[in-house]
Amino acid sequence: MIKHSEYFEGQVQSLSVEGHDKPATLGVMSVGDYKFGTDLPELMSVISGELQIQLAGSTQWNTYKKGESFNVDGDSSFLVKVPVTTAYYCIYG
Repeated sequence: MIKHSEYFEGQVQSLSVEGHDKPATLGVMSVGDYKFGTDLPELMSVISGELQIQLAGSTQWNTYKKGESFNVDGDSSFLVKVPVTTAYYCIYG
C-alpha cells in the first residue's frame, strides 16, 4: 500500500510504503526551514539536492548532498535547512 503525506502546508511531501524489511518514505522538500520529530530511528539519504541538518542536542549543522546519508535517533527531533528543492529516501526502524 502506498500512502501520500503532506507537511508544512505542502512544502514537504512523501510517499510511504511498507518496505521489504522496514517501512520507508520517498519524498521532496521545498526550500525552507523545518523541524521534524521521530518515533523510530531513521536513516535518511539525499537523492538530489542538499539538506543541512542539526540533530537534537547538537549545535553543529552538517550538510548532506546527493548520495550522502545520515542517522536520526528514535524519539528525537532534528532541524532541517533546505537551500534547494531536495529529494530524499528514508528508512525507519
